[in-house]
Amino acid sequence: MRTLFAFLLLAGTVSFFTSCEKDDPEIPHEEELITTLNYTLTDPNGETVTLTFQDIDGDGGNSPTITNGTLSSNTTYSGSIELLNESEDPIEDLTSEIREEANDHQFFFTSSAGNITVAYDDTDDNGNPVGLETTLTTSDAGSGSLTVILRHEPEKSNYDVNTNDYSNVGGETDIEVVFPINVQ
Repeated sequence: MRTLFAFLLLAGTVSFFTSCEKDDPEIPHEEELITTLNYTLTDPNGETVTLTFQDIDGDGGNSPTITNGTLSSNTTYSGSIELLNESEDPIEDLTSEIREEANDHQFFFTSSAGNITVAYDDTDDNGNPVGLETTLTTSDAGSGSLTVILRHEPEKSNYDVNTNDYSNVGGETDIEVVFPINVQ
């Protein structure tokens, strides 16, 4: 009888404490590892230039490989960005995830060369720019750099597309790449 009483007391105590526990917290969505960014630019004749950043082992370890590009002067290019995680097998294409979560992402483009401008060709559900699809326009010959930045959860209403001022958008940088560029 004592054994039965002890068992029931133990079972009741365990039941009481487990029923009073808070729900397990949700584990936040971890950021995806972006190992590769391909920015493909296609001119009106169908010729392409692909700017590539690749860092298979992620931060630390080996240095990334950056492939620069030579663009034609006074030319308008149609641009598209592809993001991959090549550390996975099979390779994970993150582009569709960014497209699905467009309200929470935006690419920003800056150039140290005054002869390159980038315009957005895609928007999120709220009509704000995303940047997976762009128009890149060159003017005179020169050289410099093109920086591509992907921000997660920026405050898009703080972005001024006319001045390309993204200093107040906040959010977290998912990837930032500086491509050397020559315009001939």
